[in-house]
Amino acid sequence: MDFKFTEEQEAIREAIRDLAQNEFAPKAEHYDETGEFPWENVKKLAQYGFLGMVIPEQYGGTEADTLSHTICMEEVAKACAATSVIMEVHNTLHCEPFVKFGNDEQKARYMPRLATGELLGAFALTEPNAGSDAANQSTTAVRDGDSYVLNGRKNFISNGAVADLYIVFAVTDKTKGTKGISAFLVEKGTEGLSFGLPEKKMGIRASHTTDVILENCRIPAANLLANEGDGFKIAMTTLDGGRIGIGAQALGIAQAALDAAVNYAKTRVQFGKPIGQLQAVAWMLAEMATEVEAARWMVYRAAWLKDQGGRCDKEVAMAKLYASTVASKHTNKAVQIHGGYGYIQDYHVERMMRDAKITEIYEGTSEIMKLIISANLLK
Repeated sequence: MDFKFTEEQEAIREAIRDLAQNEFAPKAEHYDETGEFPWENVKKLAQYGFLGMVIPEQYGGTEADTLSHTICMEEVAKACAATSVIMEVHNTLHCEPFVKFGNDEQKARYMPRLATGELLGAFALTEPNAGSDAANQSTTAVRDGDSYVLNGRKNFISNGAVADLYIVFAVTDKTKGTKGISAFLVEKGTEGLSFGLPEKKMGIRASHTTDVILENCRIPAANLLANEGDGFKIAMTTLDGGRIGIGAQALGIAQAALDAAVNYAKTRVQFGKPIGQLQAVAWMLAEMATEVEAARWMVYRAAWLKDQGGRCDKEVAMAKLYASTVASKHTNKAVQIHGGYGYIQDYHVERMMRDAKITEIYEGTSEIMKLIISANLLK
């Protein structure tokens, strides 16, 4: 068993940590308060190659492994959780399935611009009646000559309205169930494509989340991703990678909360001593550190397993379930350790607590993770 990262991975961690702590962390509170999309952060990620991590070198990407991307997600989430999910959606939910299922012409047309950040990607699967039940799609795509005409409404779409290219899932044959779902590339600016207003969310406020609306939206037939009927397979394959990314986001938030709690416990004096020397606080810190560390190695093991190839949906679900639970639990403890100060914005832990909750919900709720785990156990 080797728990060491390669020299290249350590270099990636150092580079992304410097970027995140120097550029993203100082502005996180501003973006949270205003809800402004953090374009400056996105441009910095693009400038240093972090938006092309899964894209092959021939298209201008760095072709990094899942473990390297997981490292980056943890470090960015420690600084600004909203920025981390923007990066996650672009890399894992958009570019990764594009790399796996796109044809050469599609890749040549879009990949170089996705790698440089000229284009930002999004993934449009969820609908009002197709959340955890992702197969219950009602958006349709009807072939009409050399085009498909899409109609439907997607909701809770991360990078909605700000993205330039969407992978949209739609039903092409209602009689075939999940095998009648297909995936399409839809460019922003296509007639019939519009967006709802950004949702007003509890956390990750700077990450824009909107409805994606398709009204007689006509796209070239060449924008079909893979083959008709491959959409559900594409979605489920993609979500495994996405769940590792959200596990890493949860890990980063939890680590940031632990760091803040430790620093506060060293400097806050009550009853004549730093509160970290009081058993009640010391034990909270010990529990936090232990469970964050356990989450770290579950998330990184899931990433490593994915890089080895083969099926790892149980391990991915376990990592996402545990890391998100730890993030919610221990951001709450960080607020408690800060006392009244934890409840105000100046100390940032209240933002971390709000940001952490979504990791238990998106890209598969905790309950869906438990279903995946139990289904594997009961085979």
